[in-house]
Amino acid sequence: MKKLILSLGVLSLLLSCGDADTENTMTVTGNVKGLKKGTLYLQHLPDSTLVTLDSLEIAGDGNFEFKTELESPEVFYLYLNKKDNNDINDRITFFGEPGIISIKTSWDTFDTKAKIEGSSTHKKLEEYRKVMTRFNTQNLEILRAASDPKIRQDTLAMDSIQKASDKNMLRGYLYALNFALNNKDSHIAPYIAITEVADAKAKLLDSIYNALIPEVAASKYGKRLKQHLEEIKLQENGK
Repeated sequence: MKKLILSLGVLSLLLSCGDADTENTMTVTGNVKGLKKGTLYLQHLPDSTLVTLDSLEIAGDGNFEFKTELESPEVFYLYLNKKDNNDINDRITFFGEPGIISIKTSWDTFDTKAKIEGSSTHKKLEEYRKVMTRFNTQNLEILRAASDPKIRQDTLAMDSIQKASDKNMLRGYLYALNFALNNKDSHIAPYIAITEVADAKAKLLDSIYNALIPEVAASKYGKRLKQHLEEIKLQENGK
């Protein structure tokens, strides 16, 4: 009998250890203020297809928690199905990494005012987005000016607006390249390279890849950047 009890105790210990967090465990916890009913989904893109890793039915309060194991930091999505037949503003994008990540938001401003803490890579993503928003806003202002009927009839004015637009877009493009180069020790670098400036010359992307620290180069986005580089080099050599 004692042996049986001992065996059951050892089995219980082994099972509990199997559920224990590891150094690669990401815990996403938080609250959706005002949410009484809905379903939250933790999603990511392992390749080109959006995959749901876990889901949680919300009933009564907006507290939630998800756990998943990571091979390396990557972009995740927190999708909220409010069951209101409206898919707008229902998905939060965040850069996940091992550890505890806190996401606090409200049901009516789910993706626009989410406060995300616990991920140093996500902080880098927010820093990048903040500056890029300025370039995008300026380009919208330029396009608005170009839509003025009086301006459209003025060839010189239109040429000036086109030059301003080209210059602004170039500045944004160069900022993305420099941001990746200046953050060689962050997983944000290869991510920016393959999502924002993937059409850059191989020489420029090669500079970004070669500057990456070994850990980042061996990560999900580091490997993708390497593969993308090889494809571009083949294309350029084939010309």
